[in-house]
Amino acid sequence: MSKERILVTGGTGYIGSHTTVELQNAGYDVVIVDNLSNSNVEVLDGIEKITGKRPAFVEADCTDLATMQKLFADYPGIKGIINFAASKAVGESVEKPILYYRNNLNTLLNLLDLMGPNGVKGIVFSSSCTVYGEPDVNPVTEQSPIKKATSPYGNTKQISEEIITDVITSGAPFKSVILRYFNPVGAHPSAEIGELPNGVPQNLIPFVTQTAIGIRKELSVFGNDYDTPDGSCIRDFINVVDLAKAHVIAIQRMLEDKSQDKIEIFNLGTGIGLSVLELIESFERATGVKVPHKIVGRRTGDIEKVWANPEHANNVLGWKAETPIDDTMRSAWAWQCKLRERGIM
Repeated sequence: MSKERILVTGGTGYIGSHTTVELQNAGYDVVIVDNLSNSNVEVLDGIEKITGKRPAFVEADCTDLATMQKLFADYPGIKGIINFAASKAVGESVEKPILYYRNNLNTLLNLLDLMGPNGVKGIVFSSSCTVYGEPDVNPVTEQSPIKKATSPYGNTKQISEEIITDVITSGAPFKSVILRYFNPVGAHPSAEIGELPNGVPQNLIPFVTQTAIGIRKELSVFGNDYDTPDGSCIRDFINVVDLAKAHVIAIQRMLEDKSQDKIEIFNLGTGIGLSVLELIESFERATGVKVPHKIVGRRTGDIEKVWANPEHANNVLGWKAETPIDDTMRSAWAWQCKLRERGIM
């Protein structure tokens, strides 16, 4: 007998697919909705290979309210939603702000609109450490001030958190857990799923692995003149499977009425700040493969340094990021090698 039905929006994407695996492993019945704008339907094969079960899949755009109403009619009894359906590249958001506001905000509004009438008990919202902007003090806690966003992408996360807060404060009959991620990296240890962006990667690790395997000539490191030990930006890199497991705990928490408040916020990170150059070094150490890279100018919207204080998630959720960075780098490389075997360049 499977547990409750969970809707995963953006579920064929990078974090969505890993979370679907962990949900299915925990016995939940998963329905994925994705418009495949930055993912591939073959991800479903990987999920099925790992878990032995193929999730239900609807190809649709979450910004289309009528389509989403039909989805809830076709799949009754959805008890929880995990919302990953959002455009997520900082640089692209600066160039295409309307795309980001329309996609990220309308998706959320539609979901919140449909939750009450369909008896959904809770929504896990995929937020980001970008809401803290350039923090005054590291590590960052959930009480750290929310700074003015440095990009439209970051702003959509801030506005989304405000929308959720306003809707629930107004007396909506559901709860929310807002998870502020730091930097998800790596792939499933089976190498059946991983990060596979369409086109030129916007994230660091796919660029590292594609450069290491020879698809790209060299990696650009944006700036080496920041106020950090080696001059490159510092981030908190968290293993994607560790991150995915936090979503399962968050859903379970709401469905079992264990939430302390109707809205709970958790930082998901390791608590360790690593620079971009240190991450490249970790990849080379873990895999024995060199990554040709060059230093270029700073990138608009980049934050100098940010890493998490994950104690709140450790103590209250009972969740912890456990995978060492070298293991995470090995998993990213195994995934890239698997893609080459499959003829995907």
